[in-house]
Amino acid sequence: MTGAPASAARGSGATPVPPATLAAAAAGQAGVWNIANILTMVRLVLVPAFVALMLEDNGTDPKWRAWAWAAFAVAMITDIFDGHLARTYNLITDFGKIADPIADKAIMAAGLICLSFLGDLPWWVTGVILFRELGITLMRFWVIRLAVIPASRGGKLKTLAQGTAVGMYVLVLTGPLATMRFWVMAVAVVLTVVTGLDYVRQAITLRRAALAAERAAAGAAESAR
Repeated sequence: MTGAPASAARGSGATPVPPATLAAAAAGQAGVWNIANILTMVRLVLVPAFVALMLEDNGTDPKWRAWAWAAFAVAMITDIFDGHLARTYNLITDFGKIADPIADKAIMAAGLICLSFLGDLPWWVTGVILFRELGITLMRFWVIRLAVIPASRGGKLKTLAQGTAVGMYVLVLTGPLATMRFWVMAVAVVLTVVTGLDYVRQAITLRRAALAAERAAAGAAESAR
């Protein structure tokens, strides 16, 4: 042991550390192998599995498409739980910060590209969604030193609409359900564009405000000399 005993600390007048604070500090030291990161890894592993299932028998067998849908659904569910667990139990790690968004975009990109490759979804839809996702990711890195763009309600709705639409296209649907999936995808595309433009606005506003604050602080420091 390198620290002084608790009794010595109390005797010296030091303020005892509350148990809740100790628990929070211990949780903050979460290693890479925690449940949130494991779920993220599962999602990454499901990406090649999903692609293989989608392309089996040239994507024409409803049975294989149903298995592909199951893999996609599990991946989307883990996306919900790993973030919730990481925030609730302070399991946020550097690995998770990098791997989680990669896993999110990898499974969605795999679904869109497979559907367009098989001719089930126009390439322009895939292009619009992937361009938006890549652009927003790069924009987050652009402003990350100055500010963090919070996830908006529209962004969450966009993710839900995209996941639902892609899932419906993965399944072999006919009749009213086939018509419905077209409109769900249309909603997803609209939300993708609208929320993308909103993120651009937020990024520019946050960056300007942060830079102005930095200049003001630098000016104040210079005046104090």
